[in-house]
Amino acid sequence: MSVLDNWKQWQEFLGDRLEHAQTEGMSEGAINNLAFQIGDYLANQVDPKNEQERILSDMWSVADKTEQQAIANIMVKLVRE
Repeated sequence: MSVLDNWKQWQEFLGDRLEHAQTEGMSEGAINNLAFQIGDYLANQVDPKNEQERILSDMWSVADKTEQQAIANIMVKLVRE
């Protein structure tokens, strides 16, 4: 089973990766930029596996670049909790 199949596992996976990036000294700007790149990749290359991912994908598809960056930043905040 992929981490994309379960929303909670996906959040935990992202949280672990975020913690690792911070430990390695990655800047906040670099983290947010990476989150944007991951969001863009997922929206364009990966079929959503659950309803939460479907909602994010739908929002991403109608958002402009600034709004997509905001979505990515919100996901970073979400997985920090």
